[in-house]
Amino acid sequence: MHASSGTGPVLWPLLVYGGIVLGLVAAILGLSYALGQHHTARAMGEPYEGGIVGEGTARIRFSSQFYLVAMLFVIFDIETIFIVSWAIAFKELGWYGYSGVLAFIVLLVVVLIYEWRNGALDFGPDGQRILRAYKRMLRP
Repeated sequence: MHASSGTGPVLWPLLVYGGIVLGLVAAILGLSYALGQHHTARAMGEPYEGGIVGEGTARIRFSSQFYLVAMLFVIFDIETIFIVSWAIAFKELGWYGYSGVLAFIVLLVVVLIYEWRNGALDFGPDGQRILRAYKRMLRP
């Protein structure tokens, strides 16, 4: 015999669970409000700046090379994950896996040389300009 008597799925456990979750959320928020500190300091309404009152704007223009280097970092970070995964399964993969990871590394080296020759890793004058703008922002 089914507990639903043939009219459809039983939903009361889901409703009880949802009620418990909403009750816990309300209790946690209420306790946080009741037991939390209620004061207004100088930087209380500001975004977190490490305890320092923020000055100026956060809208600094960065060179597109900055984002290109960031993407290269992510790509080579993911490459590390793939190579570590391969190293963990080294015995199971054998020579087939070794040739696959060797082709992967060769491809990455070719891409790195291509990016290097196109100047993606050269911060040159743009990097100096970014550093000067950052230092100007830090001055009082």
